[in-house]
Amino acid sequence: MYYNGVYHLFYQFNPKGSVWGNIVWAHAVSTDLINWIRLEHAIYPSKVFDKYGTWSGSVTILPGNNPKPVILYTGIVDANNTQVQNYAIPADLSDPFLRKWIKPDNNPLVVADKSINKTQFRDPTTAWLGRDGHWRMLVGSVRRHRGVAILYRSRDFIKWTKAQHPLHTSANTGNWECPDFFPVSLKHTNGLDTSFDGDNIKHVLKVSLDVTRFEYYTIGTYDTEKDRYIPDDTSIDGWKGLRLDYGNFYASKTFYDPSKNRRILWGWANESDAVPNDSVKKGWAGIQAIPRKLWLDPSGKQLVQWPVEELEALRKQKVELRNHKLDKGKIVEVKGITPAQADVEVTFSFPSLENAEEFNSSWTDLYAQDVCAIRGSTVQGGLGPFGLLTLSSENLEEYTPVFFRVFKAQNKYKVLMCSDASMSTLRDNKKMYKPSFAGYVDVDLTDKKLSLRSLIDHSVVESFGAGGKICITSRVYPALAIYHEAHLFAFNNGTEPISIETLDAWSIDKSDR
Repeated sequence: MYYNGVYHLFYQFNPKGSVWGNIVWAHAVSTDLINWIRLEHAIYPSKVFDKYGTWSGSVTILPGNNPKPVILYTGIVDANNTQVQNYAIPADLSDPFLRKWIKPDNNPLVVADKSINKTQFRDPTTAWLGRDGHWRMLVGSVRRHRGVAILYRSRDFIKWTKAQHPLHTSANTGNWECPDFFPVSLKHTNGLDTSFDGDNIKHVLKVSLDVTRFEYYTIGTYDTEKDRYIPDDTSIDGWKGLRLDYGNFYASKTFYDPSKNRRILWGWANESDAVPNDSVKKGWAGIQAIPRKLWLDPSGKQLVQWPVEELEALRKQKVELRNHKLDKGKIVEVKGITPAQADVEVTFSFPSLENAEEFNSSWTDLYAQDVCAIRGSTVQGGLGPFGLLTLSSENLEEYTPVFFRVFKAQNKYKVLMCSDASMSTLRDNKKMYKPSFAGYVDVDLTDKKLSLRSLIDHSVVESFGAGGKICITSRVYPALAIYHEAHLFAFNNGTEPISIETLDAWSIDKSDR
């Protein structure tokens, strides 16, 4: 949240180790979203209503002459994993960092009734204020494999009543975690307060899928009279729906930042080398991705994301490349920066779409990442694969390619963007997760150009295609391409020549954290 000039990040954390368990709400503050001060934990198990865990939730800032933030969170009350919804408030609003939080004794606020699976009932959203003066919030759940966003209403933020119907449900999606519900403008890229109720808006419902461990979202209409959300017919309401990120990205959350009139998205990038002993050895597990500004694409069919502008303050040692041609099989090294920690923006152009390869009809029912695994960066194509080889060793024994392939699909072109970790490390660990992440990009190729931005940070490659229409975060663990031994290349492995129209790359300085 943003409150009185300070950004507050609350996150799930185990103070007793680097594996799951003993979860508290850790707390850090910042004035620029980049440099952070860690504070004492905001909330932790200490009461009968959260004895077995303080799980995810949200913050709502109650308006008035003296606005007050209120945390809504899930507590575990017994060894049977019974989940309830609680609240916490600042102990001292005059403290600029809000270091201390109180959990009043009238908790829990919400207890599951007989219609709800009390062991899958969690993660309350930021609340919004309706025209009728009632607050509303959602809690994620599941009923017979159907994901459910349960709706609650309150006039005073203390007494909550379950609505007769959920805000929305979707069959065969499994348990919904970390739901997020917010308005977006049809007219501009500015963010809107969660309670905004006006013209020229759509609403977004995002859910984290407990079964698949990825997230999807829909864009639609919120019927404020019936308290129902109806996805647009252009949004797939299920596992193959649009994702905020097609990689290592889960349990994401947005908030409205009134200081710059923007909505900001935070996501969790979990580990890929998920061997408990490795996490114990490192002493930590999981990171936050770079915060992103989020808005609705002019088409109204999808969201667009871009790293917050504050990140650019860390750029140094800029290098440029202009109008460099890449024929089939050619690569060019980007020198003069620190490739293990860099920010790269590149625009590729191509003279023709004629050489785009045919999209195999047998791939239609596959996820994009499955197609990427079949048609990887080393498989020669027509128009593509072309892109960046990040975190590469000098002789390409290991590398993480981020690239595009363009296919012909009937009378249309289908653009695939991949971030492939399968060659990211020489370490032969069968338990290490090295997937081929990918998604399709809804982009107009009239100008015969595709853009890519990659943020590279040692074990993370966070990439934004076509100006932020698609995002892929990969966790990778090179054995050779580390520190000063890392390299960065641009490549083309298609028969169609590619031009690097512009490439700007910077070394990225360390932040204070």
